[in-house]
Amino acid sequence: YSRYSTFASFSDLGPVVEVKPGYGYVILVGVASGFLLSWQAIQVGKMRKKTGINYPIMYSQDTTGDGHLFNCYQRVHQNTLEGYPLFLMLLFTGGFAHPIPSALGGALWIVGKIAYSLGYYTGDPKKRVRGAFGNLALLTLTGSSIAVAARLLRWR
Repeated sequence: YSRYSTFASFSDLGPVVEVKPGYGYVILVGVASGFLLSWQAIQVGKMRKKTGINYPIMYSQDTTGDGHLFNCYQRVHQNTLEGYPLFLMLLFTGGFAHPIPSALGGALWIVGKIAYSLGYYTGDPKKRVRGAFGNLALLTLTGSSIAVAARLLRWR
């Protein structure tokens, strides 16, 4: 029998990852992160209306006043979208091994993104660092995901 042999059906593989009851919290955090994105998108929409910057324009050429403020709002949303696929992948894979720490890490990431948003929404980009603590949550999620990979690869 070879570890890499073919199999007749997926049921021949047996259970690969056990989903723990706490994984429900991971799912709820994933849903909550969707609300974060919606909230940020609404904020950008409000700024579009206030400034008259219509689609498909992504950023204002005016780097002072309302144009600058719009750019700050838009940057918040774009920054979150840039890291969102990695966040979700780490949240959902890490949650298999450690659902509670992963859910807490995910919730911390969301709170960090809210603080980041509110800081940037002031128009002073330096105030975005108020939410930097949320990035620490990614370390928890990364560690949990690596633990799942190690278990699947039977490294431990």
